[in-house]
Amino acid sequence: MTKIGIDIRNLGKKRTGDETVFFNLVKNLALIISSEQIKGMKFLLFTDIADKQKIEKIKADLNIENKKNFEIVVLRSSNKFIWNLWTLPHYLRKNPVDIYHTQYITPFFVSRKTKIITHIHDISFRVFSKLIKKTDWFFLKILIPISLRRADKIIAVSEFTKNEIVKYYIVAPEKIAVIPNAISEDFFLPVSAKKLLAVRSRYNLPDKFILYMGTLQPRKNIPFLVRAFSLAANKLSDYKLVLVGSQTGHNFDKKIDQVIAENKMKEKVIFTGYIDEKDKVAFFQSARIFVFPSLYEGFGIPLLEAMSKGVPVIASDIASLREVGGQAVIYFSPDNVEELAKKILSVATDKDLRAKMALAGQERIRFFSWRRSAEKLLAVYEKTEKANH
Repeated sequence: MTKIGIDIRNLGKKRTGDETVFFNLVKNLALIISSEQIKGMKFLLFTDIADKQKIEKIKADLNIENKKNFEIVVLRSSNKFIWNLWTLPHYLRKNPVDIYHTQYITPFFVSRKTKIITHIHDISFRVFSKLIKKTDWFFLKILIPISLRRADKIIAVSEFTKNEIVKYYIVAPEKIAVIPNAISEDFFLPVSAKKLLAVRSRYNLPDKFILYMGTLQPRKNIPFLVRAFSLAANKLSDYKLVLVGSQTGHNFDKKIDQVIAENKMKEKVIFTGYIDEKDKVAFFQSARIFVFPSLYEGFGIPLLEAMSKGVPVIASDIASLREVGGQAVIYFSPDNVEELAKKILSVATDKDLRAKMALAGQERIRFFSWRRSAEKLLAVYEKTEKANH
């Protein structure tokens, strides 16, 4: 029996994008294996969460409670570095797996018999190193090149990310498999009027608003969005800007508050903080426009989430977002504030344009599926295991 270890430490940690990716891939692997009766694989899901209630919730959410070939392994550790240096390698020496799948930093001192796969969501820390905290940059600068060398296979979330890894780390292209992200099944279900009302009330959402959802780190370019909205605000007096993301989160962009104050936008900008995952769909369904002004992305799941609810998307004209959005999105140069302001105005005031974009978005999301991505991942596992023999 092939034993596959998967690092699920981000599940239950409110880590936005990377939590979403691993959650949906594991959930869909469980569905595939159930439906196709694949008996030759055992999945060990590694976490550092010791709380039994949280573990039971993760099992229920992944729908693996009664699946014998899925087991959660709890390995406590004081921090991420100790986990990779000692906790996990110590466990694997006594309980080896054939394949270990993690993200970014691979564990140290693991036998070469264990094939290692690392998942790379983006390499913004390499491209925009000035926007990263110095402690993080040191950690990533030293450990990422070592990890990419040690990995037997690298998974990139887009062709763009694959090309970036090849460009910045001189990795052979054939070592990298592209497995695109998608959106969870929750986004394909309608939200009841009662639920919409409850979410609007809980977060004090206005009738008309432009939405941004994601982290509030410097590379997300939120001060730029606030400036563009301030230019359009005079003609959109009944609109507000809703920013979903934690102000206490990792590497929060302090310029956001400064720009809000400078442009006298305090009454027009709403911060919701981190929202419950189950409220996300209602946010998108309530929004008039979704704007994603990021300077750098590996993929861009929020574009698909917005499109699935018929919300027009305006996004930065960067390669990764073009790869995701195709012709269904209106793009702008992420350093041209006036251009974004004009595009916000035209989408907000043109009903026909909004209807056309909603239709294009519905077509576009058909290209992405967690089920298909999980099938690709399973194929990577099988190919990697064959290389073992």
